[in-house]
Amino acid sequence: MIYLKTPEEIERMREAAILVSRTLGEVARWITPGVTTLKLDAIAREFIRDNGGRPACLGYEGFPGTLCIEVNETVVHGFPSNYALREGDIIGVDTVVEKDGFMGDTCYTFAVGDIDPMLMDLCKTTKESLYIGIETCRPGHRIGDIANAVQTYCEHRGYSVVREMCGHGIGRSMHEAPEVPNYGRRGTGSVIRNGMCICIEPMINMGSRNIVIERDGWTCRTKDRKPSAHYEHTLAVTDDHVEILTTFDYIQEVLKDRFI
Repeated sequence: MIYLKTPEEIERMREAAILVSRTLGEVARWITPGVTTLKLDAIAREFIRDNGGRPACLGYEGFPGTLCIEVNETVVHGFPSNYALREGDIIGVDTVVEKDGFMGDTCYTFAVGDIDPMLMDLCKTTKESLYIGIETCRPGHRIGDIANAVQTYCEHRGYSVVREMCGHGIGRSMHEAPEVPNYGRRGTGSVIRNGMCICIEPMINMGSRNIVIERDGWTCRTKDRKPSAHYEHTLAVTDDHVEILTTFDYIQEVLKDRFI
């Protein structure tokens, strides 16, 4: 069932969305060669709690971290670890914050130092496809319209689209209906309506779209071990338009000319 939110509920979601956005802005300060992903996780957890939120990923169905860490070929749901970031890595940082009973969810893929131009193009294309999908999210359109827009944009540029993982509805729960795939046919799927809150999150691979799940039962990586990028926003459909509740502005303030 799709739960449509009232204007008052959307205002409460906005608070969670701003906090999760500020969290990634804080994490951005620390992304540099030599920093472990466990260190990033601890920074995010402390920041969320210090600002009145709850790190919703921590303990979710046994997940051990505040952040989902996606280094290079990891697509989604990687564990924080003692891995020290290296010059030339890319790292997706995905997390969910609960504040006053509502969730905010966002992801950003960062460059660690100077990265290969091919990796930069993968990141830029993935991020651009997120906004292409958002432009397609309008009352009366369908979820398949978003999916098709993302798929078409990325595949025309030579990339592949992960099909087993997708975006989702969001509200009081981290994952609600409807699912929001990054591939599909226009005119299919749920009708987009005022009050619908969703997360659009393209997961785009440099090589094959095929993935594997590691033995930990969580970490999803590309089968061919080629890089993957991932960006995500939380959206609210209201008053016949879409509002992006999360923002990358806090990241941009930190990275300045290094902002992808």
